[in-house]
Amino acid sequence: QLHLVESGGGLVQLGGSLRLSCAASGFTLNYYAIAWFRQAPGKEREGVSCFSTSDAKTYYADSVKGRFAISRDNDKHTVYLQMNSLKPEGTAGFYCAAAVTRSSSAWSTEPWYDYWGQGTQVTVSS
Repeated sequence: QLHLVESGGGLVQLGGSLRLSCAASGFTLNYYAIAWFRQAPGKEREGVSCFSTSDAKTYYADSVKGRFAISRDNDKHTVYLQMNSLKPEGTAGFYCAAAVTRSSSAWSTEPWYDYWGQGTQVTVSS
């Protein structure tokens, strides 16, 4: 009964901004950590950011720190990823994932998550 639906992807120019949304349904968002992953062509899926409920912290990959920001609106059951100063490596499928609240030590590891959305494509062009 838990569903995650990403939206907001599209074509954006180099250096531009985009905001992705992950709408959750079927569960209480407060009890889950929500993360964003991305998978660029020919590369492995990597963790981008995580909003962790267990320790009330946010986490970012070094490659996006200072440019991306994750936020959460519990009333709307939605997690956002604001992406600024987009680079070519930002061209990827972006996926949101949910994990039952637990230690966040492995937030960037795929097996840590229980549920996944279908993804939304982001293409950064020059």
